[in-house]
Amino acid sequence: MAALGEADQKELQAFLDSEQAKARVQSSIHQFTDRCWDQCIKSSIGASFGRGEEACLSNCVERFLDTSLFIVKKLEEQRGQ
Repeated sequence: MAALGEADQKELQAFLDSEQAKARVQSSIHQFTDRCWDQCIKSSIGASFGRGEEACLSNCVERFLDTSLFIVKKLEEQRGQ
């Protein structure tokens, strides 16, 4: 990186930071998917979800999104202070 100019180094670092953030989001999504699946899906996999499984998955996803938005807002508030 010594051969790169300062502007190029900053651009490269911004790109790397962005890619790392994307990787963290993907990791969170995989963890959340596993958790909701394990929690909600109790029957064998078929053409449709069992009774209550679809509602359970929907609620699990909504709670995940609510929590994620809450965390993002708190982080933005802390950054603004």
